[in-house]
Amino acid sequence: MARSDEAAAFFHAVYSAVQEIPPGKVTSYGHIAKLIGTPQRPRQVGVCLKHLPSDPGARFNHDNVPWQRVINSKGIISPRSVPSATLNQATVLQAEGVTVTSNAMGELIVDLREYGWFPRSLPSEGDEGLESSSEEESEQGEELEQEDENDTADRGNVRGRRRR
Repeated sequence: MARSDEAAAFFHAVYSAVQEIPPGKVTSYGHIAKLIGTPQRPRQVGVCLKHLPSDPGARFNHDNVPWQRVINSKGIISPRSVPSATLNQATVLQAEGVTVTSNAMGELIVDLREYGWFPRSLPSEGDEGLESSSEEESEQGEELEQEDENDTADRGNVRGRRRR
């Protein structure tokens, strides 16, 4: 199915932004959405990465877009319908030097304080994508907590609607 011009532009923006994440670093779906000017669309960032072509002839593909460097705002590698995909993402990140641990629930986690990449803008946009200062890291932590709260609230609203 052909994508609309708007969807194609969004996919292009997501893939281009993800290409700027340095090796050995990770960021969140929400931060990619924020960097491309659509902070309300973190889930759509995930959809774009889900549909990243494996064809090496495609302009953007699994080989030139480091999809593995995008995780959720809690530092957790998001579960997928195929359980081996989560383990595959952890393996690829570990090969880049990122430590991936498992919590009590068996979720695969990356320490965002150590491996997080949260520039104010993309390096390609000219201000060198300066890394956050400790004050800005604190603000980023607050933003991540807000994303978590919003995500939890969204799930609660969905559950509430289903019960009706």
